[in-house]
Amino acid sequence: MKKYIVLAGNIGAGKSTLVGAISDKLNWKPYYEPVSENPYLEDFYADMERWAFHSQMYFLTDRLKTHKSLQTYGGSVVQDRSVYEDAEIFARNLYNQRSFTEKDFTTYWEMYKVMTSFLEPPDLVVYLRAPLATLKKRITLRGREFEADIPDTYLSDLNVLYEEWIESFDMAPKLILNADEIDIVRNPVDLDFIIPRIKEALRGGQTELFEE
Repeated sequence: MKKYIVLAGNIGAGKSTLVGAISDKLNWKPYYEPVSENPYLEDFYADMERWAFHSQMYFLTDRLKTHKSLQTYGGSVVQDRSVYEDAEIFARNLYNQRSFTEKDFTTYWEMYKVMTSFLEPPDLVVYLRAPLATLKKRITLRGREFEADIPDTYLSDLNVLYEEWIESFDMAPKLILNADEIDIVRNPVDLDFIIPRIKEALRGGQTELFEE
């Protein structure tokens, strides 16, 4: 039976690396976040207030298309970040810091709510919880120039919203992993810790936290 899981987490939490490892281990199809394809992203990090709406609309549109395609794909898939995070965390944070105008956020939010009402939720959300120091370290290591000057306050605010979101999210079972203690690049055996917990959470089919 095919499964659809999402890896959720802040910038630099290690989602993409873990998506690749899980898909290889389970022979599932990976779906990655379209960071390099977003034509607004570098402009956004240089001037968030000017480019916030453009960048978030790109991500939302792409994520909606991807989510829809996942529903018709014949096999199991693992996705790097969900459409729910785009809206509930990133767009909301931009609105909170006033990079989104009231008008733009209302337009964005209405589109998000209408479009997601037609989508099936994932079978499992795996949330990678990571403190600010870990996020900054991993962002530095991957060396994307446009991410070099992301403010600490921006990452911290996202972490707060992630915690609020994962606590209230009830559309699918949830598995919480401490990304600060997991490094499948340096310690490949960490994957042997993660895979059984994913399988356990999928078998359980309950909306509870499996926290490690």
